[in-house]
Amino acid sequence: MSQTKPTVQRPLSPHLGIYRMQINMAMSIIHRITGAALYFGTILLAAWLISAATSADAFRFVNGLLGHPLGQLVMFGYTWALIHHMFGGIRHLIWDTGRALDIRSADTLGWLSIIGSISLTVVLWFIGLSMRGAL
Repeated sequence: MSQTKPTVQRPLSPHLGIYRMQINMAMSIIHRITGAALYFGTILLAAWLISAATSADAFRFVNGLLGHPLGQLVMFGYTWALIHHMFGGIRHLIWDTGRALDIRSADTLGWLSIIGSISLTVVLWFIGLSMRGAL
């Protein structure tokens, strides 16, 4: 009769349920989401530019869609995604130089990305709406 070998007790990898969400984990997820969102936002931006080159009626239509409060909300989100993704790229560029790799510095860069992207988006929209006289 053949003998069976006893199974080796191997360590199990930690289950995702035991991890506490950290800023770097959130930044990684948000960076991927904003990257995907930029594809769709860029299509809207391209449609706006193409309509401007096509005819006055086409431009009026697309400009009306993007000028609607819902369209402005989408464009506000696109602006934030663009700026946040850019700050995430700068964060990675800093890491590529071998700097800020310790946990405290990485967490600080993550929070600066969030705070900076929200702040810069609000400032840009405030300036843009002020220049249009909408405020």
